Amino acid sequence: MDLLHPANTPRPAQINAALLILRIASGLAFVYHGSAILFGAFGGPGPEKFSAFLHMPVVVGYLVGLAQLGGGLAILSGALIRLGATCIIVVTLGAILLVHLPHGFDIGKGGVEYGLTQLLIAIALLITGAGAYSLATRLPKPLRKL
Repeated sequence: MDLLHPANTPRPAQINAALLILRIASGLAFVYHGSAILFGAFGGPGPEKFSAFLHMPVVVGYLVGLAQLGGGLAILSGALIRLGATCIIVVTLGAILLVHLPHGFDIGKGGVEYGLTQLLIAIALLITGAGAYSLATRLPKPLRKL
């Protein structure tokens, strides 16, 4: 047994791998949903129909789609992850409060289950950063913490 890393304590390489897996799972979902809202990809509504569903101005559809796509790409790549996680936190809070909360917890009934999971992952990534397996190291030093 290593004194610095007791048997049940993850090592840095394991933590970095776990962060990468979380980033892939969360980032892909938001790239998918953002593309559906922003461009109508994958049979998505596009910004006009998305905004109409929420009874909001069309600009909201563009902003939500951009936040999801940009936030998803930031989380996926690890570059500007805290900025991306913040975008995802704002959008997910909006989805939970405006759409899913009235339906309870169960995702099968349109509830908050999935949104809450993604919100907590984004908060965790905001706290931890991307980990070693990211493109953040390719950014100029002042931008690496974003």
